[in-house]
Amino acid sequence: MQAPRYPQPALHIDGRWVTRASGGERAVLNPADGGVLAMLPLAGADEIRAAADAAARGWPAWRDTLANERCNIVRRAAEAMRQRSEAIAHTLTLEQGKPLAEAKREVGLSADIIDFQAEEAKRLYGRIVPPRVAGILSQSVLRQPVGPVAAFTPWNFPANLPARKLGSALAAGCSVVIKPAEETPGTCMAIVQCFLDAGVPPLALNMVCGDPPLVSSTLIAHEAIRKASFTGSVAVGKQLGVLCAERVKRFTAELGGHAPVIVCADADLPFALKASLAAKFRNAGQVCASPIRFYVHRSLHDAWAEQFTRGAQALRLGPGLDAQTQMGPLAHERRLHEMARFVADARDQGARVLCGGERVARPGFFFAPTVIAQAPPSALVQRLEPFGPIALLEPFDTLDEAIAKANALPYALGAYAFTRDLQTAHRLGHEIEAGMVGINHFGVSQPEMPFGGWKESGIGHEMGAEGLLHYTEIKTITVGVPQ
Repeated sequence: MQAPRYPQPALHIDGRWVTRASGGERAVLNPADGGVLAMLPLAGADEIRAAADAAARGWPAWRDTLANERCNIVRRAAEAMRQRSEAIAHTLTLEQGKPLAEAKREVGLSADIIDFQAEEAKRLYGRIVPPRVAGILSQSVLRQPVGPVAAFTPWNFPANLPARKLGSALAAGCSVVIKPAEETPGTCMAIVQCFLDAGVPPLALNMVCGDPPLVSSTLIAHEAIRKASFTGSVAVGKQLGVLCAERVKRFTAELGGHAPVIVCADADLPFALKASLAAKFRNAGQVCASPIRFYVHRSLHDAWAEQFTRGAQALRLGPGLDAQTQMGPLAHERRLHEMARFVADARDQGARVLCGGERVARPGFFFAPTVIAQAPPSALVQRLEPFGPIALLEPFDTLDEAIAKANALPYALGAYAFTRDLQTAHRLGHEIEAGMVGINHFGVSQPEMPFGGWKESGIGHEMGAEGLLHYTEIKTITVGVPQ
């Protein structure tokens, strides 16, 4: 069967798909070969405002839809994603580069996220509070949808991240203007179409792409937008947080990380190595909760360094549509320059590059899996999120030392550890500063669990019951007896 072609990019504004807009257009590239997949229309200020206006007009009807019916509609969107998963995954791999098997898993998990949030729509419970004075008939606390939402998602998970925001916001009764990354619009288009086909009112769901600062500043400033939800870098998250704070608008931010991995002396070495290699180089390391800093007990460090390096070198690189590919390209060319900058700086400061460290000589945006040892704390890669296929190795002697190093950075999204001692596992879970801690595995991101970070890694949570609550406001209602 012939593989589906890349779709014609379009924006969804005011109830219709548009293929031309006033902001011009930009090329959507295939990172596996650098070729142009299609031209994406870019919204200008007028189209951005039109999308927010449409969300404002579409919100009342969606807000007033019964929770059970909203649940059914959102669940139908999830089922439509499953039925179209092959085509959506193909589009995802073409525009983002990850192996097709990873793309398929992402689409399936995205549908599960939407399913879970749909069910939570029926459980936005309030509470009744007994009055403390005479003459009050009732006191109740309700949760109601916050209103039209501006949602901003990056390019590394083109299905998962829009699914988190759309599933939660729509299930809660909010309307949405979503802006996916301009590098990966096709996947989000397909998801939006699933929601529309499932019965979400067309005005209640808009999608725009354009110059990122223009889109974000215009949407957040628009009087109709009540909340912004952003996934991306710490620097941009801070900027959007300021814009929201100036207008006293709700803000959820899932920002970058620099995840530590503590490998204790009693860890199952083969198991930890296999799991760590898969997690580190998944999506070419372009994962906000990707393991980066591997702190390995000194008794295991040399064996770990040798075997981890050998495993990284053995990974098969190639286009995501090749079934033999284990690691695809970086998503765009500018990431190659960032990887080279991190490696050069570490080398200049005395670090040893055990493998990789350079662009792969082939078409596309491929960077070799890279393992760096003895990078000093002052190295850029020790202080900033590399967001690529770079792993850092460092020995430790005591658990106190390892935990202190793990907690040393201002980022605190994901963290991981390997041990067979139950007491150590509980201590690590309690003392590591991070929004999510995985002991003996890396699967901290599940539809039923809240996803979010501490410190500079974010504000608020997505997924789980907690994720839905961030799209609601609390209202207190008291009813008294007329005197």
